[in-house]
Amino acid sequence: MDLKDKRILVCGLARSGLAAARLLVESGAAVTAYDAKEESQLSGDFDALRRAGCRFAFGGDPAALLENTDLVVISPGIPWKAPLVQSALAKGIEVIGELELGARLTRGRLVAITGTNGKTTTTTLTGEFFRATGKTTHVVGNIGYPITETAGISRPDDVTVAEVSSYQCESISAFHPDVAACLNITEDHLARHGTMAEYVRMKRRIFERQTPHDVAVFNYDDETCRRMAEGLRAHIAWFSRKTRVPYGAYAEDGIVYLALDETSAVCRCDEIRIPGNHNLENALAAVAIAGVLGVSCERMRDVLKSFAGVEHRIETVRELDGVTWINDSKGTNVDSTLKAIETMKQPTVLILGGSDKKVSFDKLAEAIAACGLIRHCVLIGDTAAQIKEALDKQNYSAYEMAGYDFDRCLARCRSLAQPGGCVLLSPACASFDMFKDYEDRGRIFKEKVMALG
Repeated sequence: MDLKDKRILVCGLARSGLAAARLLVESGAAVTAYDAKEESQLSGDFDALRRAGCRFAFGGDPAALLENTDLVVISPGIPWKAPLVQSALAKGIEVIGELELGARLTRGRLVAITGTNGKTTTTTLTGEFFRATGKTTHVVGNIGYPITETAGISRPDDVTVAEVSSYQCESISAFHPDVAACLNITEDHLARHGTMAEYVRMKRRIFERQTPHDVAVFNYDDETCRRMAEGLRAHIAWFSRKTRVPYGAYAEDGIVYLALDETSAVCRCDEIRIPGNHNLENALAAVAIAGVLGVSCERMRDVLKSFAGVEHRIETVRELDGVTWINDSKGTNVDSTLKAIETMKQPTVLILGGSDKKVSFDKLAEAIAACGLIRHCVLIGDTAAQIKEALDKQNYSAYEMAGYDFDRCLARCRSLAQPGGCVLLSPACASFDMFKDYEDRGRIFKEKVMALG
């Protein structure tokens, strides 16, 4: 991709937008970077980019910036239907996402992992498998470290493992991973995509450019994933914790197996350090991905026995007065929170609520009412009233409304929790009503919990 002297507009100046602007400037492009917010509302090293020759525009109508522009690069937060994108397309200007840009400039093997839940854990674990072989490995994408941060330094022998969101899939075109995987599909992001059919279509886009020389990995236990695999050109590999699969990874009689040209045992299921059935599925997906690219069972076994998981996902923060406080801020949808609830073994106070993705909470309310271990819920944020309504339908009344006051929420949790029990932050919602993102929510939760005396 020849970028020298190309006139490029970068839209959206959070982490991925700034990384894209830096990569483009280093590649010799003439870059203008735009954000709808004023500079004072944003964080980032704008001065360094200015010194490198990047121009900036903040606020106002960006339409005028499209004049004399060869390419527009958008951040994931900008939907494909945005007026700016549509105006650019109408003018015949190519529009791509930051992921697409990074992938075009990345050298070496490219692995892409999508799905509703488990992406960050599986992406991180897969990266650890490759690192255990001595490969220079870049773990990037929606995981918080943009692919454009590493594309310029990647080499032909490197491996790049990218977590890919449905938002990012809107703006890919030539994206072509050597191995791509879909972990699972449940209801999520309907405020952005409108329907489940459109959400699934976005997820499936990561496989569209693959050829018979590539591998597509799917969860055999997920009916939607099985349908997604139909009609693809790539060679199909499966993972399953319930069924023996002919090619891929599966669990049987407490053993994880890798089934390729021959079948080999990887490790016992109880040797996998990260807990829960959902993490067994994540591990199986990572084994299938790394296995088809030649990572040995011995290497994977060593990593599975030591890998402790990722921040903000069922992460123990501390024990205070006999109560364990757990950070699962990455529980940003109903299915993810259901999986967190399944791992609870003690009486639990559950913090729920956040910004609205236009999904139903009925399934979550049913599980809470039937579980027996969720003794109280404390509801926060934009969706508190919707969750309350779903709980009321299940005749579950052990909840309290804490509004947008996080300190009040934690104080009530401390009062309600009993020694030997847990307080679990797993909101089943996005975080943008009260926090910058789920990481910010998790960090603030941990800071406040550690400050409790």
